[in-house]
Amino acid sequence: MTESSFKFDLPTHHKSIIKVIGVGGGGSNAVNHMYNQGITGVEFIVCNTDAQALNTSPIPNKLQIGVNLTEGLGAGANPEQGKNAALENKEEIRNMLSEDTKMVFVTAGMGGGTGTGAAPVIAQVAKELGILTVGIVTVPFKFEGKKKMRQAMEGVDALKANCDTVLMILNDKLTEAFGSLSVNQAFAQADNVLTTAAKGIAEIITVPGYVNVDFEDVKTVMKDSGGAVMGSAETSGESRARRAAEEAINSPLLNNQNIEGADKILLSIISGDQAELQMDELTEITDFMQELAGDDAEVIFGHGVDPELGDSIRVTIIATGFEAESSDEEHIKITPKAENQEPSRTVFDLEKDTQTSLFTSEPQEVKEDTFEEDFQLKMRSFSFEKPERSPESEPKAVEEEDPFELEMRQLFEESKNVSYDEPLEELDGMAHPPSKKILLMEQSEERRRRLDGINNDDGVDANSYKEKFDVPAYQRKKVNLKNVPASSESLVSKYNLNDDNQLGNNKFLHDRPD
Repeated sequence: MTESSFKFDLPTHHKSIIKVIGVGGGGSNAVNHMYNQGITGVEFIVCNTDAQALNTSPIPNKLQIGVNLTEGLGAGANPEQGKNAALENKEEIRNMLSEDTKMVFVTAGMGGGTGTGAAPVIAQVAKELGILTVGIVTVPFKFEGKKKMRQAMEGVDALKANCDTVLMILNDKLTEAFGSLSVNQAFAQADNVLTTAAKGIAEIITVPGYVNVDFEDVKTVMKDSGGAVMGSAETSGESRARRAAEEAINSPLLNNQNIEGADKILLSIISGDQAELQMDELTEITDFMQELAGDDAEVIFGHGVDPELGDSIRVTIIATGFEAESSDEEHIKITPKAENQEPSRTVFDLEKDTQTSLFTSEPQEVKEDTFEEDFQLKMRSFSFEKPERSPESEPKAVEEEDPFELEMRQLFEESKNVSYDEPLEELDGMAHPPSKKILLMEQSEERRRRLDGINNDDGVDANSYKEKFDVPAYQRKKVNLKNVPASSESLVSKYNLNDDNQLGNNKFLHDRPD
């Protein structure tokens, strides 16, 4: 009894040093997929503001955040709402992570409310506890909108500030790699990629191998490394080692980024029990990775056997320590900078416009004159206190303004008197009609065109003239005319039929002329 009760009190799934936390809707869906696929030696946790989504999750460890703030609903695609929800339950998050946790994966789909806002808070708590924190996030598809993409990149930046390393997976790269997919297939493929990333890193630690890689090796590669890339591939048959290494480099997880320039590389090689890894294959893979990364890169590799692989081989690579970010991130980050530079561009354009600067400077002088006049008026009214002198100052202001208005009118009139040698594009912007000289030139040109048309006779030769004179127009145009009787023939009958059907001469017609 004592032995059985002793075994019952030591559940191994609660003593894992690695935790995978799915934050928000996208992160929870990914962790549910990981839970169904199975990752050895890992504890799963789902964290969300949506109580309904938590209830449908098969994972036993659940944490609802922002109960008072959201009342069990979602964050409404507002990252600030998700952040405040996580801050509301910050102590619960701390207690959840403080139980023998040495490494935590924070998984989220960026661009929404809970995942974008709460994931950086959870990562911050884990970092404060000294836990190796790895963020695995997805960036939205393009069809999800620019606003969601902008929120996603802001969330990625906040997550990088609180994680040791962040794996960012672009969903659009999945469509490029796997071709045209349905909506459900696209999001399912994103969950598969997240599962591959978390499983590839976690099982390097939890699954023992002949050349073992433990937690400290992973910590050496990922501790305070910033951005990271990961690739994984599984092949079989001839040249399986070379093909697995090349496909891992071309994995969509790498976002088309070359591993050249990486400071540290963690390499995991797992083979099946039916065809174990050969020394030549191991040398081929390690030399290939070292050649791509460079001689200065530190490569840590491990090898193990998984009976489920059969005669296949699986190569997983994790590269960290890049100085420059990926081109996709730079492209997304450039757009906010361009928006911030808009005011400077407008100021630069205003300085270029000499006309506006001249007209804005002259009214400033007028304001200074009126200010001095007001000052004199105040002094006079204070010293003499006579209302008669206040109207005397008003005509002075009008007299001083009249020359200015006349000068301004002269300037505008001079600007309107543009010579005819100037291009027509500048004249189009003015309000006055075109000059008489231009109208006369246009009329004379029109008359010249008409005379040219008459003189040319539309290209008619002598034969055409003869045909016009000899053949009537209705025959040339092939118009059929009806046979009309001659004018001398009368259409009125000389006979008349009365009511009794008797035929007689028409009394209105006779043969006698008038």
